[in-house]
Amino acid sequence: MKLAKVFFIAAIAATLSLAPLTLSIAQTEKQKPQPKAGKPAEGEGKQEDQVIKLGTQLVTVPFNVTDKKNRYINDLAKDDIEILEDNKPQQVFSFERQTDLPITIAMLIDISGSQQWTLGEEVSAAKTFFRKVLRPKKDLAAVVTFEHESVLEQNLTSDLDKLTRALDGVRIPAETVTARRGGTPPINNSGVGSTALYDSVYSVSSDLLRREAGRRVIILVTDGEDTSSSLKMRDAIERTWRSEIIVYSVGIGGPMGVDQGTLKKIAAETGGRAFFPRNERDLDEAYAQIDEDLRSQYILAYTPANGAKDGSFRTIQVKVKNHTDLNVRFRRGYFAPKES
Repeated sequence: MKLAKVFFIAAIAATLSLAPLTLSIAQTEKQKPQPKAGKPAEGEGKQEDQVIKLGTQLVTVPFNVTDKKNRYINDLAKDDIEILEDNKPQQVFSFERQTDLPITIAMLIDISGSQQWTLGEEVSAAKTFFRKVLRPKKDLAAVVTFEHESVLEQNLTSDLDKLTRALDGVRIPAETVTARRGGTPPINNSGVGSTALYDSVYSVSSDLLRREAGRRVIILVTDGEDTSSSLKMRDAIERTWRSEIIVYSVGIGGPMGVDQGTLKKIAAETGGRAFFPRNERDLDEAYAQIDEDLRSQYILAYTPANGAKDGSFRTIQVKVKNHTDLNVRFRRGYFAPKES
């Protein structure tokens, strides 16, 4: 089934799902206890100047902190963190180490001809990863393959058997294999054999994951070469920002090698990591690292001092005070809402 058809169904179903990470102050204010009738609450006459406008949006930022030896720093407190938007300090509204939020994962697997030597190992490692990471009835995962177009092999599910069957069915298209064996270029007028990496990241971010609850993750398994996308890499990255998606790149290719620059860029801009395994053991370790990353995240929320609803892009920086030696990974920014 083509990706676009299933995404339409997924988008309808997603409207019934839990709210996304971004909450409003209005929701938070409703939960506060109200003063009893009778004597006015202390300082009641002074509160009008402190009221936060209802509907003001919180910006949520998942991030990881590691030291120079790649060990996770899991004992930070709210006062240890500084958040900046467009280089201006912001006030942290909430902060916690969060390991229990639902995770929604889309695994994007490149099935262009460059993957024919490594696809078996990729599928095996992916099965192990899903078995280890997914929590029944809580986390969701999907399998998407891409070459000149993207195909949803398995829609979002927590059913490991369905995911396993989908992975078992992943193949390099026969026409691509035949063309390569014949020594001719595998790309023809239909685009067979080409790779639309950026288009795939964009469509999955926009349609499959955008409305899902909790943390949203793309695992991108590819050599990083894009030969036929209608979109640019920047378009794909901006779409992940809008949908608050973290991308982990797993760079695997054939004799022609891997475009490490592209995969590092996509991962760094979204708060993820890039891995370049050389063998099956390295691949298993890469997936284990992704699993640990997802279980060692902090999540902070802040109310932007700039309340303009102008749709502009705002940069984000997360810092650990007095610790320039630590590595903090976070998405590079977000787009402000537009006035409706």
